[in-house]
Amino acid sequence: METKLIKTGKFIDGKEILGIELTNTHGTYVKIYNYGAIINKFIVTNKLGEKQDIVLGFDDFEGYISDDYLEGYPYLGAVIGRYANRIKGGKFSIDGKTYQLTQAKGGDCLHGGDTGFDKRVWEVLSTIDPSLTLQYVSPAGEEHFPGNLTIQLTFKLTDDNELILDFKASTDEATAINLTHHSYFNLSPDLGSIGNHFHRMPASHYLEQDDNYVVTGNLIPVEGTIHDFLGGKRIAKDWDPEEGYDQTYVLDKEYGELTLASETSEEKSGLKLSVYTTEPVAHLYTSKYLSVKHGKGGAAYHPYEAFCVETQHHPNGINIPSFPSTVLRPGETYKQTTIYKIEHS
Repeated sequence: METKLIKTGKFIDGKEILGIELTNTHGTYVKIYNYGAIINKFIVTNKLGEKQDIVLGFDDFEGYISDDYLEGYPYLGAVIGRYANRIKGGKFSIDGKTYQLTQAKGGDCLHGGDTGFDKRVWEVLSTIDPSLTLQYVSPAGEEHFPGNLTIQLTFKLTDDNELILDFKASTDEATAINLTHHSYFNLSPDLGSIGNHFHRMPASHYLEQDDNYVVTGNLIPVEGTIHDFLGGKRIAKDWDPEEGYDQTYVLDKEYGELTLASETSEEKSGLKLSVYTTEPVAHLYTSKYLSVKHGKGGAAYHPYEAFCVETQHHPNGINIPSFPSTVLRPGETYKQTTIYKIEHS
């Protein structure tokens, strides 16, 4: 088991970009950049005995800052903050004071604003085999959020083929926070559509969304809808092939309990990805808007060729009092754990 730091020779805002490699005794290998806390590679052994990379990304760091990529920017493998998903109108109030955030197309705030945590250089705090702790201090007013927010994210690769993500954060002023990670997975050795992946989620309800994918506050039972993954099914079995899934599911669990959020398997590779989380919801995204010309090995990435399971608090929850609070106050500690576990199905 080991951790290695790799210099890229690149600097952003005077800060060095590093690649950090984690390897366990089974040869499972994860590479992370301190830019955006990006999971660049996640290489496992499939049932054929082949090494297989299960996340989308680029061969080199330059791909993540190329004009081509940023034009249709899909947040490949990056951490999302201060606030994942969408905030209606880019506006919220805390203690009677209203904050107007940076607005994306449609007028809502998306994934923390124009320059979220996904485009920031994080400080490497520690590397203890095989783990990595990154830190980012988000100054008050960044993307118009209140409070100086200090975030630490620890990645740990275990010999059980688990990649554990532990988040914690503190603030000096009441602020809104909702963090997640945006890895794009494809478990097939041939890439292509993820429609034949078998997917299960222990979620009896999903969250209603408006026409701009903003959560309204209404919970809808999955029973009798295309969103019923309780018993598991092929992802493409019920989907609209022109829409796929871009939906938040409320997990059947106790608040804060570390439990299963989803499990996804693919027949040819024999791989199964189980996602565990302390968070109350998981957002399933099947990459409708994915368009990358030059991914790993020169491959182009197209819509529906990856899936994301974004564990988090309820999107737009800062504006919906009936949802679990996404307000962090001085003296409190934000904590979240999400685990990606790889097995043979």
